Amino acid sequence: MNDPAVRPLSGLKVVELGTLIAGPFASRILAEFGAEVVKIESPDGGDPLRKWRLLYEGTSLWWFVQARNKKSVTLNLKHPDGLEVLRRLLADADVLVENFRPGVLDKLGLPEAVLRELNPSLVIVRLSGFGQTGPMAEQPGFGAIGESMGGLRYITGFPDRPPVKVGISIGDSIAALWGVIGALMALRHRDATGGRGAGQGQTVDVALYEAVFAMMESMLPEFDVFGFIRGRTGNIMPGITPSNTHTARDGRHIIIGGNGDAIFRRLMGAVGRADLAADPSLADNAGRDARRDEIYALIDAWVAERDGDEVLRVLGEADVPVSRVYSIEDIVADPQYLARAMFETLELPDGRPFKAPAVVPRLSETPGGTDWIGPELGAHTDEVLAGLGIDPMRIARMREQGAL
Repeated sequence: MNDPAVRPLSGLKVVELGTLIAGPFASRILAEFGAEVVKIESPDGGDPLRKWRLLYEGTSLWWFVQARNKKSVTLNLKHPDGLEVLRRLLADADVLVENFRPGVLDKLGLPEAVLRELNPSLVIVRLSGFGQTGPMAEQPGFGAIGESMGGLRYITGFPDRPPVKVGISIGDSIAALWGVIGALMALRHRDATGGRGAGQGQTVDVALYEAVFAMMESMLPEFDVFGFIRGRTGNIMPGITPSNTHTARDGRHIIIGGNGDAIFRRLMGAVGRADLAADPSLADNAGRDARRDEIYALIDAWVAERDGDEVLRVLGEADVPVSRVYSIEDIVADPQYLARAMFETLELPDGRPFKAPAVVPRLSETPGGTDWIGPELGAHTDEVLAGLGIDPMRIARMREQGAL
C-alpha cells in the first residue's frame, strides 16, 4: 500500500450525494487517488448498492470496492439539522458529486445559486440521465436508457436479432469517467485563475446519453455526409477486416485481429494461405472488406480444425494479435494480469481476504491505492461532524432527533 499523503488528489475535499453507479463510481476514482470523499447516505439503509448482486454476510461485495476509501456519513436531509450539516460540509468542499434527478437539490433548498453563495469555488459535478436542461431533464434516466438513446444499443448485437446490452453498466461508468475528467479540468481552471479562494467554481453537467453518444466514433458524420446508418454487425467490424471471433475445435472462442496490412499478410501465412498474403487486391482494408465473407470463412475453417491452445500458439508465433475470450476465471490466472499486479488482496469486515481490482490508471510517482474497503453505514459520521466542530453531546442529540 502506498503513502496516501503523496497521492495526486491529497488535500482535495469531495462531498458525494449519489447512489448506485455513476456518481459513486466518479467519486470512487477521486478517493482512490487521495481525495477525502465524504459520502452522504440516508440513515434508512444508505446506498442501495449495499444490497446489489452477491452479498457477503448481508453486504454487497460490489459495495466494498465501489465505496473504498470513502467516509460514510448518515444525514437525514429532510431534517433541518441534517441539512445544516450538509451545508457546512459543502462550504468547505472542493467538489460536489451528485446524481440526483434535476430539481431534487432545489427542493432541499440547495439550488446552484445557493451553492455558489455557500462556496463560490465549488466544482459541482452533476450526473443525470438527460442533463440539467432540455425537455427531458426532469425525467428519470438510468444507464440502460442512456445506452439506448446514445446509440450504443442500436449497434450492439447481430443484425438478425434484437439489440443486446453490454454485460456491465457501461453507460453509467462512461458517464462517471466524463464526470471525473470534467472535475479535474474545472479544478485546473480554478487553480490557474486564482485558486480556491478566487471564486472560480463551475458546474460539470454530464448527461448519460451524451456521455455514451460521445463514444460513437464516426456515426454522426457518416450519417450526415452519406446518409449511412450504422447497424448491428455481430463480432465483425465493417471496413476493418479481418477482426472477428472464431470458435476452436474444443469450443474455445478466439478473437483474431488481423486487420493491419502487414498483420494480415502474417495471418495468411500462418493459416497456409500465402497466395492471399501476396494478393494485391487484399493489400488494404478496403480490398479485404470487399471479400470479407471469403476471408472469414477460411479463418473459421482453420480455427475449427484446431484446439484453442494451438490457435493461440501458432498465431502468437506469427505475431498476430490473438486472444481467447476471457472469463473471470481466466483473468485471475493470467500471467499478464499477475505480472502487473492487477488484483489487490483486501480484507472483509470479518478478516476474510478477497481480491479486488487494483487501482487504474497507474501513475509512476503518485499512484492511487486502497486504504479501506466500503465502510459500514454511518461509520464516519461522528468523526466528520467532530471535524466540523460539533461536540459529542450535540451529535448524540441530533442522532436521537433523527437528523443522523
